[in-house]
Amino acid sequence: MKIKCLAIDDEPLALKQISSYIDKIPFLETVSLCQSAYEAIEYLEKNEVDLMFVDINMPDLNGIDFVKSLTQKPQIIFTTAYSEYAIEGFKVDAIDYILKPISFEIFLKSANKAKTWFEMNEKQPETIQTTKDCLFVKSEYKLIRIMLSEIKYIESANEYIQIHLINDQPVTTLIRLKSMEEQLPKNKFMRVHRSFIVNLDRVTEIERNRIVFDHKVYIPIGDQYKENFQAFIDRTFLM
Repeated sequence: MKIKCLAIDDEPLALKQISSYIDKIPFLETVSLCQSAYEAIEYLEKNEVDLMFVDINMPDLNGIDFVKSLTQKPQIIFTTAYSEYAIEGFKVDAIDYILKPISFEIFLKSANKAKTWFEMNEKQPETIQTTKDCLFVKSEYKLIRIMLSEIKYIESANEYIQIHLINDQPVTTLIRLKSMEEQLPKNKFMRVHRSFIVNLDRVTEIERNRIVFDHKVYIPIGDQYKENFQAFIDRTFLM
């Protein structure tokens, strides 16, 4: 298991230290280093991240407000020189809170906490059954039957997903997006972003590298999914 990590810190030396620590830990992988929250937001719009090391004291947008602003949150480990932020950090469900200066021993301990969290969630029981034309999911203590043709798109919400339907309210169920992706027919559904799977039969409008549903919902196409989606466009749409 490799945990994809993004680190944010406005101090270049602190960012370099975190990067070097990540490189020393076999189950961690650096995918991006950012010197501001806005730089991180831009990266997250197009790429998938499992874990973020977030400095709290940053100009313009501090780390806690940055995390609160995200609709799709990776797991978080806060880093800061100020202990008074600890309670606020844990209020946004951070895995850990590390005080600067950061020793490798403390960093490794925090990384192991994250590893334990990911291992536990990899083993969570699945709540989905599929047939040729429909799927059954557990939601609010009920088993709900959903026709595949009625699904517009599926959205990740941390450990849950929301299944957005044509003429009904979204259905929320406890399952990972990756597990749902594996259950769905590949010729009908495609993952286009770290947080979204779309029903290809429902794709009717594409604008500025985004899929548009109902003229108001915009789903970004992530960089790592562009090639597959472009292949779908090439064989489906007349250019």
